[in-house]
Amino acid sequence: MEFGILMGDQPVGSSPAEHLDLMLRKVEAAQRAGFTYLTIGQHFLYDGYRWFQPVPLLARLAAELDEHVKIGTTVLVGPVHHPVILGEELATLDVITRGRLVVGIGTGYLPAEYEAMGVPFQQRYRLLEELIEVMSKLWSQERVTHHGRFWTIDDAPTHVHPVQKPRPPIWLGAMKETGVRRAARHGDVWTITPQQTVDQVKSLIELYAEERMSRGLELSPLPLRRELMIGADFDDAVTRFAAVARGKYEAYAGRGMTLLDEDAVRGEFASTVQDHVILGDPGQCRAQIARIAQELPIGPLLIRPHWPEMDAEQTAAYLEEVGREIVAPLRDLRPRSFADFLDSTTV
Repeated sequence: MEFGILMGDQPVGSSPAEHLDLMLRKVEAAQRAGFTYLTIGQHFLYDGYRWFQPVPLLARLAAELDEHVKIGTTVLVGPVHHPVILGEELATLDVITRGRLVVGIGTGYLPAEYEAMGVPFQQRYRLLEELIEVMSKLWSQERVTHHGRFWTIDDAPTHVHPVQKPRPPIWLGAMKETGVRRAARHGDVWTITPQQTVDQVKSLIELYAEERMSRGLELSPLPLRRELMIGADFDDAVTRFAAVARGKYEAYAGRGMTLLDEDAVRGEFASTVQDHVILGDPGQCRAQIARIAQELPIGPLLIRPHWPEMDAEQTAAYLEEVGREIVAPLRDLRPRSFADFLDSTTV
């Protein structure tokens, strides 16, 4: 079982220099704790929190990587980008990392980001599909011709190719059935959203597999995003998680994250999160992860080690604890194979 981290945002009240130092400390602590995937998402013009843009940040962090560690974007807001610009930047980043880049991409969920870029929010899914098509051509062909709905390229030479052939792995984010089927068609894996229960995920994986198999496409383990908090016991873990995460959950719900109900998050935080967050003492947390791995064909498991109320020391301590109590003991855990998962379903 492999583990990874999500390197997120920071309140704008902290200085950019402090924010960068925090990122460097996360990379150092995560690698020391045995994590093998380091990822970051993307937002634009975000209120109250600073998101460093992924490509330049990951290029800097690549200099700190151990040889077995990969970095990635989870997830880029794909449709607001021009495919030539983004494709060449990501190809360059794959070269800088010597072929250790994962491209996580999705549509995002904030209309304001599209409005600021002059991109129609209602066209985001078609834009995403065509973006991936164009970038895949740029990465794998010497010359590209593309006549699409949004972009036209006529017999243009390509000059920046990734190290990985034919391209870096594409992880597609999605929350609902239509998006999961899209991920099956246009990506290599579907990145499972952290706010979904195991039962919800199980039915969506069946749809994903059905779509892949109908096209003769390979089935690979699915990256699973999950929040994780270790405590002295379950109640202590819930209390600790609420102390650092409640504000962000309220912000997500208030900004339109459809998987979260704003009233429930504000009024019943513990009951809202306990069915999709890994909580408890170390043994309970390991048991929850093992149960998920026994039911679903997952890997890696991606967790968030830092919330806006935490400083660099707290984040490093969190990663050390998770490395000791979760990553090391579960290193030999083998998640369920897709073949076994499908044998138990009607797909």
